[in-house]
Amino acid sequence: MAANSNSGTGGKSSGGKQSGPSAEQVVATFQRMRQEQRSMASKAAELEMETNEHSLVIDTLKDVDPSRKCYRLVGGVLVERTVKEVLPALENNKEQISKIVESLNTQMQAKGRELTEYRERYNIRLVGEDDKQGKNTTNQAKENEGGGSKSGAGVLVS
Repeated sequence: MAANSNSGTGGKSSGGKQSGPSAEQVVATFQRMRQEQRSMASKAAELEMETNEHSLVIDTLKDVDPSRKCYRLVGGVLVERTVKEVLPALENNKEQISKIVESLNTQMQAKGRELTEYRERYNIRLVGEDDKQGKNTTNQAKENEGGGSKSGAGVLVS
């Protein structure tokens, strides 16, 4: 049993750092964080487009007679209303969407800072990030291909 417990602790320290995550875990966490940031950016862009659509409709309806009929899609159902009823709801929706976009932008900035700190902590270099360092780490990655990382520092992420 003593041999089994020694081999278990020996496997943990082979990553180059004591009690630190392995290179694969570092890369997986970094990739997950990048994907979270990308999804936030995608959602923010989608909501920006929706805000622009709301602005276009609001500008169009401002020039129309307030008692005129208009149709609004609510939960997949087309509802008949008047311009006077729909315009305030659209303006309120636009404000709410704008607040959500601001919140997402703040969250993206925080995630960016978190990513930067994580990159600095584990010395992560992206492919093509810096010409000199990128070529060196790419060459090292080609030399170590199949052998895995010998230390936790200098992780190359594509």
